[in-house]
Amino acid sequence: MKVSDYVLQRLREWDVDRVFAYAGDGINSLLAAWGRAEDKPQFIQARHEEMAAFEAVGYAKFSGRVGVCASTSGPGAIHLLNGLYDAKLDHVPVVAIVGQTNRSAMGGSYQQEVDLLSLYKDVAADFCEMVTVPEQLPNVIDRAMRTAYAKRTVTAIIIPADVQDLDYSPPTHAFKMVPSSLGMGRYAPVPDEADLGRAADVINEGEKVAILVGQGARGARAEVEQLADHLGAGVAKALLGKDVLSDELPYVTGAIGLLGTRPSYELMQECDTLLMIGSSFPYTQFMPDLDQARAVQIDIDPFMIGLRYPFEVNLVGDARTTLNALMPMLKRKKHGAWRKKIEKDTARWWEVMQRRAAVDAEPINPEYAIHALDDLLPDDVMISADSGSSANWYARHLRMRGSMRGSLSGNLATMGPGVPYAIGAKFAHPDRPAIALVGDGAMQMNNMAELITAAKFWPEWQDPRLIVAVLNNQDLNQVTWEMRAMEGAPQFLPSQGLPDVPYADFARSIGLGGVRVEKPEDVVGAWQRALAADRPFVIEFRTDPNVPPIPPHASLDQIEAAASSVLHGDPDRVGMVRQGIKSKMQEMLPGHRHHDDRPGSEG
Repeated sequence: MKVSDYVLQRLREWDVDRVFAYAGDGINSLLAAWGRAEDKPQFIQARHEEMAAFEAVGYAKFSGRVGVCASTSGPGAIHLLNGLYDAKLDHVPVVAIVGQTNRSAMGGSYQQEVDLLSLYKDVAADFCEMVTVPEQLPNVIDRAMRTAYAKRTVTAIIIPADVQDLDYSPPTHAFKMVPSSLGMGRYAPVPDEADLGRAADVINEGEKVAILVGQGARGARAEVEQLADHLGAGVAKALLGKDVLSDELPYVTGAIGLLGTRPSYELMQECDTLLMIGSSFPYTQFMPDLDQARAVQIDIDPFMIGLRYPFEVNLVGDARTTLNALMPMLKRKKHGAWRKKIEKDTARWWEVMQRRAAVDAEPINPEYAIHALDDLLPDDVMISADSGSSANWYARHLRMRGSMRGSLSGNLATMGPGVPYAIGAKFAHPDRPAIALVGDGAMQMNNMAELITAAKFWPEWQDPRLIVAVLNNQDLNQVTWEMRAMEGAPQFLPSQGLPDVPYADFARSIGLGGVRVEKPEDVVGAWQRALAADRPFVIEFRTDPNVPPIPPHASLDQIEAAASSVLHGDPDRVGMVRQGIKSKMQEMLPGHRHHDDRPGSEG
């Protein structure tokens, strides 16, 4: 048995069933071992190493298991980095296995020689090791897997090409040998009893409790629901925690932050007590004023505790076990005016979203293209959204329910993961449908090529449905609106304008389904057709770039900056103003409460 054979064997012993990868001579011996192992674990060939890393991230996010990716040395290892940083920043367990030039060539400025230990020092800071003799195994693999699981992070194993070809010999019972063992024990830490008591005192003394949940609360859905009912609280969701609670619950205010909802914003602005569970939500300006609310944080990671806000009590522990320990200490609160206001504001918000989606646009309102999907979503769907304006509509128009799952690039906010996330999700749950929401900028950057990966592998999936919705507005729309709102600058067409590409035609050319939609009346039918398809399907929506993704809690400064871009001669200023006014008017219809125009509020 060669080292390369043993690497694959050890991965199988860790129950790794798939490795997302791309070939290269730096891992030739591993590729040969895959052949001898009859493709176990399965080698999932991406079109590019970055896409392989994104697929590993998607697999990990939607399965809860470690995602594994592999690449050759030099350029292949470099290509992995963006996807690996996505995993690191979103606290997702991913193990990267990368090749390296022969040991004899190291230090000789050899072809494709890159100092990978230095290159990966940051992205795989918790564990990055190079294997130079067979006896380092299985310890290096075991520690990489355990560290990725335990710290929910990226780890890396670098194996020179000549080491892969050596005969495997295990560590012995001798000096400076390090034997190892399989497995990761389950554990659920609970905070100290005294800390729980202090946290209960803070919460019990409050009258207007707000709860903010992130992905770390995903395993505590029933406990969070019980807590919200017990405290008469509203619950806002960080975007990575969008699928933690059902949006059918009347007190769930939806997303918070730049892509968030008005009721989440008001929940934070008016509460006197904040409980944050399993989130490292970064935007402090969308949380209560620093002297407004007493606050408690629950997080399993002591290095992420106490961030973002002056929390009075920091509870380090698993969300579910911590809430179970805390609940008996909490006094039940009446569902009075505070809870009624939360539910009223949330119900009104969904009305506003429906009205905004109904605004006419040229040719299709992107909000309608996504809003129309909401009622059609299967209860077990897995949704990914790319970065850009598509993330706005994902955050605001799709209501999670049943066992739906959803994710995007939360903290890195990189372009490109929409389609590979969906592919990773399909390999995690091949019996469930997946939908990717992607802008035309991200589609052109790298998502389009991954349709080829979907075309290659979809016959293996029990449920063949992978739907890619492309919002084709021929504009890097999110950046265009950020220029308007933050810089007061007009659209700069040389950087923002995109060529029109026949995405649906391309899909059909490689054996997938596809349709281009240019009329609002065809939107629902296109979704229904895609959801009934017997293979992956691309819907290309021709959408209006002038529908503003400005947050519903846009400040006067942002609104004035957008107006300034008009005065400075934005090429499409007439359409921008027309569409912006029509969209904002949906929040001001007769019979609804008007918001004031102080800074930080809607005018």
